[in-house]
Amino acid sequence: MNHSRFGVRSALLATAAAAVFVTGCATTADAASTRSTAITAAEAKSGAEQHPQLLQEFGGAMTGPQAQYVEQVGKNIAVQSSLSNARDAFTVSLLNSSVNNAFAIPGGYIYTTRQLVGLMNNEAELAGVLGHEVGHVAARHSQRRQKAATKNSILGALGSILAGAVLGNSQIGQAISGYIQQGSQLLTLKFSRSQELEADKLGIQYLRSAGYDPHAMATVLQSLALQNALDASLQGRNDATIPEWASTHPDPASRVKSALSMAGNATGVTNRDTFLTRIDGLTYGDDPAQGVIEGNQFIHPNYRLAFTAPSGFYMVNGTQAVSINGQSGQAQLTTAPFNGNLETYVRQAFASLSQNQQIAPQSLQRTTVNGIPAMYGTARVNSGGSQVDVVIFAYEFSNSQAFHFMTISQAGRSSVFSPMFNSMRRISANEAAQVIPRVIDVVTVGARDTVQSLAARMAYSDAQEQRFRVLNGLTSSQAVTPGQKVKLVVRGR
Repeated sequence: MNHSRFGVRSALLATAAAAVFVTGCATTADAASTRSTAITAAEAKSGAEQHPQLLQEFGGAMTGPQAQYVEQVGKNIAVQSSLSNARDAFTVSLLNSSVNNAFAIPGGYIYTTRQLVGLMNNEAELAGVLGHEVGHVAARHSQRRQKAATKNSILGALGSILAGAVLGNSQIGQAISGYIQQGSQLLTLKFSRSQELEADKLGIQYLRSAGYDPHAMATVLQSLALQNALDASLQGRNDATIPEWASTHPDPASRVKSALSMAGNATGVTNRDTFLTRIDGLTYGDDPAQGVIEGNQFIHPNYRLAFTAPSGFYMVNGTQAVSINGQSGQAQLTTAPFNGNLETYVRQAFASLSQNQQIAPQSLQRTTVNGIPAMYGTARVNSGGSQVDVVIFAYEFSNSQAFHFMTISQAGRSSVFSPMFNSMRRISANEAAQVIPRVIDVVTVGARDTVQSLAARMAYSDAQEQRFRVLNGLTSSQAVTPGQKVKLVVRGR
């Protein structure tokens, strides 16, 4: 949730990718290459139009040496395709997003988030991820998926999670999903498994031609699979595939073996130490300007607000909303235009839920929460063979700024969110100043260092060793070696 808009972290915003990491049409790489014609004028125009929206959806483009490094690697791998031999034909952006994601769109626009870069362990992995995205574009996957989508409604990732087990695929579930949808329809399209495998194959092909170790595609996929599993464990979920590296991608764990097979016995450079040196100091996790999740609490220092998620729920923060997910219901906190009338604000929030089915609250109640004027209402709606309660709970922070929770639960069970509604509070300037970002700190392993001693320096109160191992691509039994460079996540200054 950035300074001007809220957001949905992790897999939720990851849907916004028309050409997301890994492809396949069950065709050969040679067959795919025949489709890799030069960037057309129409594609260049379309990409230029979508580019500003994508930057906004993902926290904006970063600048400085780290962004320049990613741009350099991205352009080097992009020219390995037949889309263009000119480096200037491609625009490569490092996004200020804590989502593990990468994508590309027709017209030569390539993107990766800082979070995904932070998970990588060498330059070949970075080149592999970006090459995968270029492969989607070269194979014209997004165009074919867009044509298929004209026959169906597209649901955003957050909407899908919110509708989830509570709403299923009912009409109201789809309506609410559409309300929360992030980005354009084009960018919410999923690629088929065969398309993902084709993009993997093309990415590996580009790695070879650029002189990189083609096994990097498999190692970065393995890191993503391990990160998914760790996230699921930390959030108390049993399903490690949600969220996965973009809901637009099949589970990365299932593609590791295939990527290793495609890489074969080929070798090449990884430029590991160079990569680690260049990403030293990169922001990791939430950017305070977008709000941060600390345990079960969300704090936004710029908006000067905080709330606590219900017990048993986990949160995901991104550019449009903060989502709160659990077995007994789902919710999001977001904002909308506010003219000073809280009743109008709440009614408009309900009206925005669906264009096809009017949703209105049975009644509206005014209240005060920790000194903040508030109003809430509940609408009970049919969802297939059952009923669900949709609650809008809004807070007036000033005469020009309001925020609201939208929750979905089975009928009669919306009280599970009452502690969260009542936890909303203003924070002091001093508390806001204490919100300090986490950053990557690249260190050299000393003679007395161990995995355990290094992990103890991670800026987390839980799962320090597991986090350290996943961050550095280490298995559960691997040790560190003196002189080796490794990543830590520490508090910035």
